[in-house]
This record gives sequence, structure tokens and C-alpha cells, in this order.
Amino acid sequence: MMGIAKGSRSGLAVALLATLLTGCGTLDTVSGWVGMGDKAKVRPAELVDFKTTLSVKRAWEAQIGTAGVYVFAPESDAAAVYVAAADGQVAGLDLASGQSRWRVSLGQRLSAGVAVGEGLVVVGTPKGQILALRASDGSTAWTASLSGEILARPLVRSGAVYARSSDGRVYKLDAKEGKTLWAYSRTLPILMLREPGGMSADAQAVYAGHAGGRLTALSPANGAPLWEANVALPRGATELERIADVLGTPALNGRQVCAAAYQGRVSCFDRDNGNLLWAREWAAGRGVAMDDRSVYGVDAESVVQAFERQRGVSPWKQDQLRHRQVGTPLALNEQVIVGDYQGQIHVLNRLDGAFVARVATDGSPVRGELLPLPHGFVAQTANGGIYAYKFDKLDKP
Repeated sequence: MMGIAKGSRSGLAVALLATLLTGCGTLDTVSGWVGMGDKAKVRPAELVDFKTTLSVKRAWEAQIGTAGVYVFAPESDAAAVYVAAADGQVAGLDLASGQSRWRVSLGQRLSAGVAVGEGLVVVGTPKGQILALRASDGSTAWTASLSGEILARPLVRSGAVYARSSDGRVYKLDAKEGKTLWAYSRTLPILMLREPGGMSADAQAVYAGHAGGRLTALSPANGAPLWEANVALPRGATELERIADVLGTPALNGRQVCAAAYQGRVSCFDRDNGNLLWAREWAAGRGVAMDDRSVYGVDAESVVQAFERQRGVSPWKQDQLRHRQVGTPLALNEQVIVGDYQGQIHVLNRLDGAFVARVATDGSPVRGELLPLPHGFVAQTANGGIYAYKFDKLDKP
């Protein structure tokens, strides 16, 4: 779910721009197409045939409510996969079979989730509430009220729940009681994308990308910035042209943290000090993923591209998914996996970007991040389908 929102200096006024002046670029809030109004919407690429070289089999499927205009993604622990929906349903599904361990209806709409850890399943609401449920049975552990709508799913780490609100604030909450331990805030630009921006963390810092192209490493102890760096710099004569928001969740691997910005760049930094390691001009459409070899991203036209991790050179592009509204990549084993607007999941070879497999879900968009499992992955669709897949060797002819 990506749209454009207005931000005031106080960060309290955040609203969708339903229309813009004729001739101005618009970003469709549901489809994610970038164009000059309806006339510039382009036909998505037709799927091409290829020789399947990897078997991807459906292990199980389940159902939760629809996502509506929000983005939901599954999460797991050692025993279960947890999912949520806009109508307030949250469920814990058996990791092996997909059978329901528990299911609750919270009686209010949800806008973000799920995060898992510390024995909790955490979701967010349009009214700025964080709801923490017990992972064992779905009962409510605590609730906390933040200062704005929750669009990004929270993060649970080391006895704390980190959450961010639509007014630019990042919060650290105590995982036991939900008490606010600190809050970090920043000024919002006049225009920004209405896009869920995730967070990542290690023992030293919590990493968050922001509207305006900045990436911040925050101290877990007190929320103070350890360093701040430019993923991209806003450019252009108009506020619309100057949108350069960081998209998705910052990717961590080794000493690097990498992120991508809309109408901007993909950039990698030293996690210790924020020094820029490399950057490439690139108009991101989603967040990035990273493994020990490369950084993988999707641009505004849904071209999937790899960037060599150490130097940023690009060994390949996969342009046969253009305008299919491809989601954030998942780097898993020797594959790069993406979902699209028709619920098709495409598996690419990480060495050259060639298609190796394709599987279908329920025909609705796969907007949220894919969940990696030891031998496969789980996808959640906009219509609420939960699909677990496993990799298997192809049968020999």
C-alpha cells in the first residue's frame, strides 16, 4: 500500500492526497503504479514461459481476513506462524501443518502486523494503539497508545517492542508491560509516501529509514541517534519531485546496512559509524533484501535488480516483470523470491536473475514481505490467503 501523504511541521497532519493538479505525477494508493494520472498507467508485462529448474510445492494453506488498504505480513517463532488482518483477526498457525492453534478477533481494525518475540504477537491500529497478545493463546497481554497511525509492523527485540507512528516518531516500549521507555521524533517533509517503513536491529542499534531519504541508527538504551546518513537527497523543483522517502526495512548483513529510497538511490553504510560504503542512482519501488553476495531490490517499474554487496556493481536485471507491482524481494538460499499483483510468486536464480520456478496463490496481490522458513517460505495475500511453500528436488524424467 503506497500513496502520498501530507506532513506538517508538527507531524500531526497526515492525510492521503486523493487528487493532484492535472499533469502532476501521482502514485496510485492501491496499485502502486507511478504515472501521470490514469492515462499513464501501463499494461503489466505478460508472464513468459521458462523451464522450471526448482520444485516449489505448497506445504499448506490457511485463511485470515483481508488486508484492505493496509499491508500485513506473516511472522514466526519456532512453533507457529502468526498472521493478522484489517478486520481485527489475529491467528497462530501450526508451523508444520497450518492448522489453527488459536484465533481471536480484537474487535477493532488493525493497520499493521505482525511482530513476534518475547512470547508476544504485536499488532498496530489506525488509531495509534499497539496491542500485544500472548503467543501461547492470543490473550491480550497489554495495550499502549502512540501519537499516530501505525502503518509499519513493530519490531520485538531484547525485552522491548519498537514501533513507529505516522507522525515520524519511533518508540521503545517495555515488552512486559508496554510502558514507553523512550520516543525519538523528527520533522516530516511537506509531502511523503504513505508507505509502511520497517525497522531492523542488532545489539548496537535500531535502524530506521525516514521520509526525506535519511537512515538513522538509534541507541537502544535511550533513543539517541548514534549516526544518521543520507540514503538519497531530495531533488527537484516541486515538493512532489523532491519525495525521496526510504522504503521498506533496512537490510543487515555483516558490517553493512543497506536501504533504498523512492526517486533516489540504493545505498550501503558501515553499521558501526554510518560511513557510506557505496551508492547507486536508482528509483526504488520497494525495500531491499541482502545476502552474503548481493543486495536485491525492485525499482518503480518492477524491474528486479541485484547489486554486488561490496562494490554496488549490478550483475543482472530481471525486466520481465515490469509493472506487475512486485513486492520486496526475499533472499533465501540460492534464490530471490518476489510476489506480484496477481498473487504470482516468482523464484529467481540469485546468480543471474533467471526464472527457476513460479507458483500461484489466490490471485490477489502479495504486498507484504515474504516470511523465510528453513526449507521454504510463507506468503500472505491481500485477500487473506496464507500459503506455505517448500523447496523440493525436481523429479528426474
